[in-house]
Amino acid sequence: MKFNISVVIFLLFTAFSLNAQEIRQMKPLSEYPPELLKTDEFGNKYYYDEMQKAKIYEINGENVVVMDELVLLNKPRFNNQLDHNYYYFLNKKLNRVYPLFLTALQQYRDIQKDTENLDRSAQKKLINERQKELAAQYEAQIRDLTTSEGRVFAKLMNRATGKTVYEIIRELRGGWSAFWWNVKGNIADVSIKDPYDPHRDRTDQFVESLLQSNWNAGYLTPYPGYRDFKVKK
Repeated sequence: MKFNISVVIFLLFTAFSLNAQEIRQMKPLSEYPPELLKTDEFGNKYYYDEMQKAKIYEINGENVVVMDELVLLNKPRFNNQLDHNYYYFLNKKLNRVYPLFLTALQQYRDIQKDTENLDRSAQKKLINERQKELAAQYEAQIRDLTTSEGRVFAKLMNRATGKTVYEIIRELRGGWSAFWWNVKGNIADVSIKDPYDPHRDRTDQFVESLLQSNWNAGYLTPYPGYRDFKVKK
C-alpha cells in the first residue's frame, strides 16, 4: 500500500504541533524548586526537563527551550527475515537488561569515587561491604540472565565505561570479584574481553541503533555520559 504524501506531511505537522503545545505548557523557571536548577557554562540558570529532553531558560520573562541534540541512526540493513527478527529479539533483551545495567554502572562509578582517596586496605574493606550488598540485591537477577542478555549487558558496560567486563573484574578483583564472576558465569558462551564495536560487529551495530531509537523515543533513560561514546570506523 502506498502512502499519500499529504498524509505523511499532515502526520509530521501534527506531531510537531503536539510537541510545541507541550513546550508552551512548561512552567516558568521561577516555579521550579531552586535545588533542581542547574547552571550552564555561561552562568545561566536552567531547568532540565527529562521528558522533553530540553533545557528551560527564562529570558526577559519568557521561557526559552533548548532541545537536546538527537542522534538519528537509520535501522541497519537487514539481509533477510532472520536479520529482521534478530533485531527485534535484541530489542526485547535490551529493554530487559537495561535497568540492571544502569544499576551496575552507577554502583561501579560510586565505588570508583568512594575508593579514590583510600589506601589499599580501606579500599578492599569498602569493596567487600559493597559486594555483599549488591549480591543480596541483584545476584538473583544476574543469575537469571540468558546468554544473549549477558552479552548485551557486557557490551553496555563496555560502551559506558570504556572497559570490558574482564577489565572491570580485574580492576575490582577484591571482594567485588564474586559478583562479577557470577556475571561471567552466566555469559560463559561470550568472551568478556570483546569490546563494543558497532562498526565491525553486527550485533553491536543492532544494539547501537536500538539504543539511539529507544533514547530518542523516551523508552529508555540515557545514562550519564552516554554521548561520550563515539562510533568510529
